[in-house]
Amino acid sequence: MSEPSASSLLIENARIVDGLGNEPFDGSVLIDDGRIRSVIRPGDDNPTPAAGRRIDAAGMTLMPGLIDSHCHISFDEPNSNDELFFHRREGLAAIIAARNAQRLLRAGVTGFLDADSLYEIGVDLRDAIEAGIIYGPRMSTGGNALLTSVGGTAGRLLPDEGRRGYGQIVKTRDEIISEVRRQVKIGVDWIKVHVTGMAPRQKCEGELQVWSYEELKLVTDTAHEIGTPVVGHCRGASSIRDAARAGFDMILHATYMDDEALEAVVEANVPLVPTFTFQANLADYGHRIGASPYLMKVFRREIEDSAVMLKRAIAAGVPMLCGTESGFSLTPYGDWHYRELEVFVKELDMTPIEAIKAATSANAVALRMDGDTGAIEDGRLADVIIVDGDPSKDVTVLGDKARIKHVFIGGEAMPLDPILPERRDPSGWRVSDYGDQILDYDVAMSSNESLD
Repeated sequence: MSEPSASSLLIENARIVDGLGNEPFDGSVLIDDGRIRSVIRPGDDNPTPAAGRRIDAAGMTLMPGLIDSHCHISFDEPNSNDELFFHRREGLAAIIAARNAQRLLRAGVTGFLDADSLYEIGVDLRDAIEAGIIYGPRMSTGGNALLTSVGGTAGRLLPDEGRRGYGQIVKTRDEIISEVRRQVKIGVDWIKVHVTGMAPRQKCEGELQVWSYEELKLVTDTAHEIGTPVVGHCRGASSIRDAARAGFDMILHATYMDDEALEAVVEANVPLVPTFTFQANLADYGHRIGASPYLMKVFRREIEDSAVMLKRAIAAGVPMLCGTESGFSLTPYGDWHYRELEVFVKELDMTPIEAIKAATSANAVALRMDGDTGAIEDGRLADVIIVDGDPSKDVTVLGDKARIKHVFIGGEAMPLDPILPERRDPSGWRVSDYGDQILDYDVAMSSNESLD
């Protein structure tokens, strides 16, 4: 082995969780020229190399940084679809997204997928991070989500044609082909399709499938012909079935599966991103923000019911990936990127080591960097974190940002100091300026405190 460079880094005496599903082991890692040059175990024949810099990680865990395969970096934590579609300005949203990307770093996130973006912020933010203009995790991005005129989860707030917020309405074969090609032209990494949505009088469980199989196949055929994968928002059995059969490369949510949908997913071996963090946060902590007890029960039931089929998918070898839907008021940036691991352990019967793999090496596919990042392994990109604690025994350790001691992306140390200046909301940015619920008489009379 040649001598390491003067800028090399040796992380010594660490508990190493490699992100590949193997049991932890004690050792050291040499990083040079942005990559892991060697993983050194006690008793290895090679002597410990002389490195330019050293970190003694005794008592701490060295592991791959977290990858979040379902994040909305441009949304800035809206409380409602109205706020998201009508109270976000393109330039200001881009500036705020750049700041929010730094919040992910401080939570140990070294990569994320922003599958759909307000305006076309995702492409520009990714390019700014890659150019070193701002600090941020590695990022892959979609453009505007493709929707039919039925809309997605925002109902009548979406127009019957054209673009609004993160969505582009496509109505004909020619429009589908043209929009996919346009997005590839501007530089997206993924094409996202809102395969399901909500209608006022729908009869199905979950959401309504609003694309035909033929339309879905047209999207994948068009995108794949020009080297771009496709990801789908699917909350309903038929949508999951048809997305898998149409050749989707990743499926978000995948809730309410039936046997036919499961069979299609297993046959295609398409990765699933359940994204239970949003539901789990509302089910467990909704009472803290005045959420309806009924809604909390609905979300808890969605997790429990869907977990049955997802566990069958895992048993059949289907990749299960961690995504959090960070970017909404229930899932603010930097707070919940560990949460999906916790849900995987509690609800999908994964071990902590298996959950870590789902959030690291397995999740590299969301970055389109499968095999190149997400693991402590010779030759991989040095996208790693040092944690004060042992996530291989308790993944919730990753939720305490004070325990994230170092974050490296390509071997470069990321800043973990508080982001300055302190954040405030621009005028008109939030809808609920006066509180988080309607101040009706019963609410006003429920407290003896005076209203100032």
